[in-house]
Amino acid sequence: MEKGKPFLPFMLVFTLAILFFVLLMQPLAILKYREDIAVLFPAGIIALEERNLLLILQALMLLVIIPVYIFTFIFSWKYRADNPKAKYQPDFVHNTFAECMWWGIPLVMTLIVCALTWIRTEQLDPYKPIVSDKKPMTIQVVALQWKWLFIYPEENIASLNFLQFPQDVPLRFEITADAPMNSFWIPHLGGQIYAMPAMKTELNLIANDVGDFRGSSANLSGEGFAGMHFIARASSEDDYHKWVESAKQSAKALSREEYNQLAAPSQDNPVELYQLKDKDLFDQILMKYTHPST
Repeated sequence: MEKGKPFLPFMLVFTLAILFFVLLMQPLAILKYREDIAVLFPAGIIALEERNLLLILQALMLLVIIPVYIFTFIFSWKYRADNPKAKYQPDFVHNTFAECMWWGIPLVMTLIVCALTWIRTEQLDPYKPIVSDKKPMTIQVVALQWKWLFIYPEENIASLNFLQFPQDVPLRFEITADAPMNSFWIPHLGGQIYAMPAMKTELNLIANDVGDFRGSSANLSGEGFAGMHFIARASSEDDYHKWVESAKQSAKALSREEYNQLAAPSQDNPVELYQLKDKDLFDQILMKYTHPST
């Protein structure tokens, strides 16, 4: 840089170039790794509505944030030390119009964000059943250490670290834990909800696309947390019924005694299918810590 030349223009151009590069690369990276960004590319109406709410709120906040950054650069350039045209007003401490703008606009945007969040949160209540012309399907979920047990009370089957269900059928998950508190999450289908011992939480989801979706825990739970994930498979009705029949033919039966062995801490468990021999197993797990052991 030549002697006497201002340093600020170089830094300004360099900063703008970096920002432009980041803004250009971000959408390209999202498109390239879209399969790994489940929250932005959902496969169910609940997750889609949650994604849309997220984008709307971000857009509203950017209406305030972007002008702040623009004016920061403008004021930094206009009132730099070597600009003789800059007007120096040390006694200028109040302007009614400016005060109304930088307090009023953020206040209005905050009220809009609060109202929108309130309304959409009530509409997307995880306990709220999904309206559909198809009969909802109940699946009972038990968070173990460090694995997931899924019980199908109507089909009398159970599965370990694998979950299958028909496309476009409302899913009603009843969730508990027989281990440290955990969190049940299928990002492609919707938000997470906690799994806690001696408590039953609920989550209503639906898959509008077929495919295998990653399910996991969203709450750290110790040594085997990294391997505590499962496959959530949305399939056609025919494929689902075929899978149910194969599970009913499994050589393994899930009774209370078998469950007690399964509940012992273990890591990286393979997928297992069971015939459900104890239809009240979920209720027994739920009530396990609410009365003295016998």
